[in-house]
Amino acid sequence: MAALSAKTIQNAFLAQHTRNRHGARYPSDFCSLNTRSMHSFQECRLAVADSSAKWLNTTSTLWTSFNKQAGISCNAAQGGTVVCSSEKVEFLKLQNGSDIRGVAVAGVEGEPVNLTEDVTKAIAAAFAAWLLNKKPDGLRRLRISVGHDSRISAHKLQNAVTHGITTAGHDILQFGLASTPAMFNSTLTEDERSHLPVDGAIMITASHLPYNRNGLKFFTSDGGLNKADIKDILERASKIYEESAHNNLKEQGEASKGVVTNVDYMSIYASDLVQAVRKSAGDKEKPLEELHIVVDAGNGAGGFFVDKVLKPLGAVTTGSQFLEPDGLFPNHIPNPEDKTAMKFITQAVLDNKADLGIIFDTDVDRSAAVDSRGRELNRNRLIALMAAIVLEEHPGTTVVTDSVTSDGLTVFIENKLGGKHHRFKRGYKNVIDEAIRLNSIGEESHLAMETSGHGALKENHWLDDGAYLMVKLLNKLAAARTLGSSIGSKVLTDLVEGLEEADVTVEIRLKIDQNHADLKGGSFRDYGESVLRHLENAISKDPNLRKAPVNHEGVRVSGYGGWFLLRLSLHDPVLPLNIEAQSNDDAIKLGLAVLAAVNEFPALDVTALNKFVHQ
Repeated sequence: MAALSAKTIQNAFLAQHTRNRHGARYPSDFCSLNTRSMHSFQECRLAVADSSAKWLNTTSTLWTSFNKQAGISCNAAQGGTVVCSSEKVEFLKLQNGSDIRGVAVAGVEGEPVNLTEDVTKAIAAAFAAWLLNKKPDGLRRLRISVGHDSRISAHKLQNAVTHGITTAGHDILQFGLASTPAMFNSTLTEDERSHLPVDGAIMITASHLPYNRNGLKFFTSDGGLNKADIKDILERASKIYEESAHNNLKEQGEASKGVVTNVDYMSIYASDLVQAVRKSAGDKEKPLEELHIVVDAGNGAGGFFVDKVLKPLGAVTTGSQFLEPDGLFPNHIPNPEDKTAMKFITQAVLDNKADLGIIFDTDVDRSAAVDSRGRELNRNRLIALMAAIVLEEHPGTTVVTDSVTSDGLTVFIENKLGGKHHRFKRGYKNVIDEAIRLNSIGEESHLAMETSGHGALKENHWLDDGAYLMVKLLNKLAAARTLGSSIGSKVLTDLVEGLEEADVTVEIRLKIDQNHADLKGGSFRDYGESVLRHLENAISKDPNLRKAPVNHEGVRVSGYGGWFLLRLSLHDPVLPLNIEAQSNDDAIKLGLAVLAAVNEFPALDVTALNKFVHQ
């Protein structure tokens, strides 16, 4: 059933949650029609078992009005759930690479809800069907785990996933608030008491996107699903969705055979992280004793790291902030790439005179750190730090990164650390898959990282796990303390000494107008490729610029003491331009070289680039 999203109810909900934004806590499971005591409207479920008939009658007029406007038809089962189905759902538009993303909460102009509960049920059932095809003959009953981050539509979609799986006759383990890496780990953990491992896992998350968005990620013991798998699942879901509209609700209820079990899996997952740090410190019980470490969870799912990981290891954690899950993200965007977010954790480190600061994104598959002096350890610095740690353990190994890493990082990895830098494409799955491919052809790789904070290690099943990355840093701190050192995070900062960094770093997004006549009926992707080919030809005629000899994405060029990369976005009609240089003047020269070439394409919006070069 679609979420309760009448404008007046949404406004009442938002008003309540913005009165005391810093003290906001996770919304409860149910809501009242009395707006003075309104809980999260998105959590409301029209289930007669949980609500009185009077409640249902009172809201009938509202639902009739809303559903007519949205093109949704609804039917109430006797004593059961209200089921709604829209006239047409374009399932394939929900695909976002190897994830599913959509709008789950109404209220944002121009963003209609397309990830409804009924759509989610169909997707969950489709995943079960897809998974069943991958299992050995004879296995007909699956066990699937589901967890979610702190988004305000989380419980609603978790219930929808549960319904879709159990109605298909499979069992489900509900983890509640969880991290994306933990969901993958549940396919590997051997624990009969907790009904583990599972055959597949579903994480409900939309990473750092706004509060009204949500999505799903899928895992098996082989890792995250790829683009082709997601397309397959969405095609199956479309058929299931259409067929369910013609089925009798009573028959669907009778067919439901799955069992639902609640499991505190985050405690199991966190315990494994704790043991990893203790092992690195010679099995010392509290290897981080007296170290002051602050965490910023950004009101996402990462708050567990304080109580379940750092405190058992003996760390002091006073000054940690935004640990309470709140899907409105009232303090800052939970994104280690975001400048405001990094300012918050940096200030927390300085204010509390902490040894280290740690920040996670919403679902904890990305992270970054801050040293005791307030120096940010993210993007190129974090990759350099992880490369230094991994190359100590695996000398000469190849480090795979995305395409926007700096020239200075290449010099650092290859000249100082003695490794090999393999710069590939944007997209964490692309980077991880490339590292796996290199290993398969005999080129050893133990680390795959994006500047976004996604990082995966071979030793950790190639899972991009923000918490595990931070554990690798904690291992270095713990080892130093075991040896009697009291230098705190300096042991980490020293590892990236010598990394050359640009003084000017710029990213400009050049949007393609898909309705412009210059596209001549073609796709934005074809148009973007034409822009890149033209730029490549123009660069070849400029003696001050040199095209990168090895490049897997877009056009990368060095010159004027810096470099630029113009590439086509993986999903959107946008050409992102990254520029790094040692001075603003040199950065402008690189920008002018790009502008001279792309100015010939009228469907390309170069306003931001013009503004930069004429500042």
